[in-house]
Amino acid sequence: SAETSSSVVFENIQKCSPSCLRLLLENISGLTVDDDFTVEVIPEINVAVATFIKSIDTKEFVKKCLQNKRVREFKMTARLLELTQTIRAENLPDNICTDYITVYFESARNGGGPVSDVQLFPEENSAIITFCNHRGNT
Repeated sequence: SAETSSSVVFENIQKCSPSCLRLLLENISGLTVDDDFTVEVIPEINVAVATFIKSIDTKEFVKKCLQNKRVREFKMTARLLELTQTIRAENLPDNICTDYITVYFESARNGGGPVSDVQLFPEENSAIITFCNHRGNT
């Protein structure tokens, strides 16, 4: 695909607090967290994902991150998040049905797109949603 992901993965973030990481990414990008991008920290695996709401050249942003003195000092790595057609939804309400999940994730208002499959896991209150293409998984 000629399309580029709007999300960047940062690995080895344990030496950089979430608030420090947000500030660092604002400094590198010149953008504002929450208005122009979001940051999701996954401490269990020492990873954070920055997703850009504002359209930017994420390949160029990754290059700037890898050249940044502070990023190197923290020994973090940055890479584009792979585009995928499948996502996992968690913390779903009890007794939710696959039809509701399908309609919800097909809603353009919710960032969705055409859904090709939903696998529901009621015991985990989760589901795997597969889109017809990667554009629906935002």
